[in-house]
Amino acid sequence: MAARPRGKADLGAFRLEEAPIPEIEAGEMLLRTLWLSLDPYMRGRMSDAPSYAAPVQIGAVMTGGTVARVERSRNDAYQVGDLVVAMSGWQEYAVSYGSDVVKLPAGLPRPSYALGVMGMPGVTAYIGLLDVGQPRAGETVVAAAATGAVGSVVGQIAKIQGCRVIGIAGSAEKCAWAVGQLGFDACVDHHGAALTESLAAVCPAGIDVYFENVGGKVFDAVLPLLNVHARIPVCGLISLYGEAGKPAGDSAQAFMRTVLVKRLAVRGFIVSDSYAARSAQILRQIGTWLQQGRINYREDIVRGLENAPRAFLGLLEGRNFGKLVVEVSGAQP
Repeated sequence: MAARPRGKADLGAFRLEEAPIPEIEAGEMLLRTLWLSLDPYMRGRMSDAPSYAAPVQIGAVMTGGTVARVERSRNDAYQVGDLVVAMSGWQEYAVSYGSDVVKLPAGLPRPSYALGVMGMPGVTAYIGLLDVGQPRAGETVVAAAATGAVGSVVGQIAKIQGCRVIGIAGSAEKCAWAVGQLGFDACVDHHGAALTESLAAVCPAGIDVYFENVGGKVFDAVLPLLNVHARIPVCGLISLYGEAGKPAGDSAQAFMRTVLVKRLAVRGFIVSDSYAARSAQILRQIGTWLQQGRINYREDIVRGLENAPRAFLGLLEGRNFGKLVVEVSGAQP
C-alpha cells in the first residue's frame, strides 16, 4: 500500500515492488502464490479508522487470502508441492512457519475454490444466513450482491431451506444468471429505474430475511418491505466503503424507527469469530451441496499480480461477476 485513501480509493494507493526471494531457516517454508483472493473487506483494512482488525500499514504488503504451493521446506509438517491456504497477501512469495496456513482439503474442483465457496465467503454465507438469519421454509429471503461470492451462496442455501429467494444485482445479465443458473425466484437490477417499486413487486408478502452486504440505496429499498420480526444479517456495506463522511439522508433515523416498530433482529457478524471452530463442518456441508449440484459457483479470474489493484477497484464498483480471484503469474503447477 503506497498511500492511505481518503474517500474513494484509486490506483495511487498501490505500488508494485520487486525484491529478492527470501531464504528460509529451520522450521520455515517458502510459499509461492498461485491464487489471490480479492474481497471487499480489504478496503476497510486500508483505512486507519477504528475497526475489528488492524489496518494495513503504508509500505506494507496488502493483506489477502491466497492459495500457495510449498516451493522449499525446512518444516517437517509440509513437503515441497503441498498446496495450502494462507494469508500471505498480494505477493508472489512468502515465508511461513506453518502455523498460519491450512492444507487444502481433498476433492476440490479447483484450488481457487478454497478462496470462495469452499473458503471464507462460503462460511460467511452459511453462518450469516443460517445462524443469524434463521430462515424458515416459505419465508422470503432477499440477498444483496446476489451474484457475488457471498450473495450467490446465500441465495442457494436459502432455496435449499425451502425459502422464496429474491436477488439484487448490478445488471440485467447478472440478474438473468441469478434466476437461470442459481435458481433464485426473481432478481432486481439496482441500476434500473424504480428500484423500490421493482423490489416491492417481487416481494408481495414482504421480506423476512435480508442479507446485507451493500447498504445505501439498496437498503433504502428493502427497509419499507421488512416484515414484523424480520432478521438482518450484516456482513458488509460495500456501497459506503470509501465514503469521506457519513452517508447523506435520514436513512439511519428511518431504520431505527423500523427496528422498534417491527421488532427487527439486526446483527453484524465477522466470520472469523466462528470460522476456526466450525469451518470444517460447514465446508463439508457446502462441499456435499456442490457435489450434488445444489450449489452452482462462478469465478471472475484476473491474470497477473500486477492487475490486482485495478481489479480490486472494480470490485468496489461491482464490476466483477462472481468470486474475484487473481491467477498470479506462473500460477499453474
